[in-house]
Amino acid sequence: MMSADPAVRDVSLPVHAQPSADAFVESAQRAEELGYERAWLPETWGRDAVSLLTAMAERTDEIGLGASILNTYSRSPALLGQTAATLQELSDGRFRLGVGPSGPIVIENWHGMEYGNPLRRTRETVEIAKAVLSGEEVDYDGEYFDLSGFRLRCDPPDPVPPVDAAAMGPKAVELVGRFADGWHATMFTMDGIGERLVDLERGAELGGRSVEDVRVTVSTTACALEDGELARDLARGHIAFYVAAMGDFYREALADQGYPEVAREITEAWHDGDREAAKAAIDDDLLDETAPAGTPEHAREVLEDWAAVDGVDAISVSFPRATDADQIERTMEALAPGAE
Repeated sequence: MMSADPAVRDVSLPVHAQPSADAFVESAQRAEELGYERAWLPETWGRDAVSLLTAMAERTDEIGLGASILNTYSRSPALLGQTAATLQELSDGRFRLGVGPSGPIVIENWHGMEYGNPLRRTRETVEIAKAVLSGEEVDYDGEYFDLSGFRLRCDPPDPVPPVDAAAMGPKAVELVGRFADGWHATMFTMDGIGERLVDLERGAELGGRSVEDVRVTVSTTACALEDGELARDLARGHIAFYVAAMGDFYREALADQGYPEVAREITEAWHDGDREAAKAAIDDDLLDETAPAGTPEHAREVLEDWAAVDGVDAISVSFPRATDADQIERTMEALAPGAE
């Protein structure tokens, strides 16, 4: 729900620094102890998110849980609806489903599927999943999916879990505003997100609904360590990797937010094998616009600035890909709600 109130604090559990499935659950339990509003679990190409979320639902009591994100290619929309219904039951009403198209590197190279039209596929996935969750019979005639006569063989979840979607570009964010219950945003600057919020509002208007009903969750790459320079270096490395090595989306997003030369410099240096030059292209001002990273005091100040951005409902603390378990624990503690 978009408002001028300070954003709540979520956490995106790190998939890169967990030695076991139990460690994921323990991270969710720790986030609950620290007072985070919701624990989001990404799914990449390691342990599957649904199994882990099931364990978390049964071994936590109050913290919200969410998938951020399940891609729209590896599971059918009907199965995603069934999964959300089941996780909502297991968590006693604490679940949000997050979906998104991911990118061609993951979808084509890992899942072996044609990427096609990700916007249309995301729209159909959201519409079908929400129809399944309603408990009504689903008849759907789409470009990708044609369903007839499907209905849950159990009571529909009460309350119905929201269905969120990840998006970066203007048309994708507009689509979220039209059809989804929440928007997951990543790799944005504090200034840059404003333009996409306008797209979200336009989408809501096109969908005949209020943008106030769309929860905006911004994932920020955070690192809070007593060695502030190390924390900032880890955050720079994470941003550089995503801009240069994860397809076109993140590079284009950074360029569209007013940093085309920086995006080009990062990419060229990275592909030349000069990781240090790629990181150095991200100056202190851009880093502070993008990531709460540095000493605990500095990281908290940046995170508070993010929480005050009008239209952002939740800030999700995520972690650089090169951080270890101890650095993640220290960051979670330093940036927890009410930490000083």
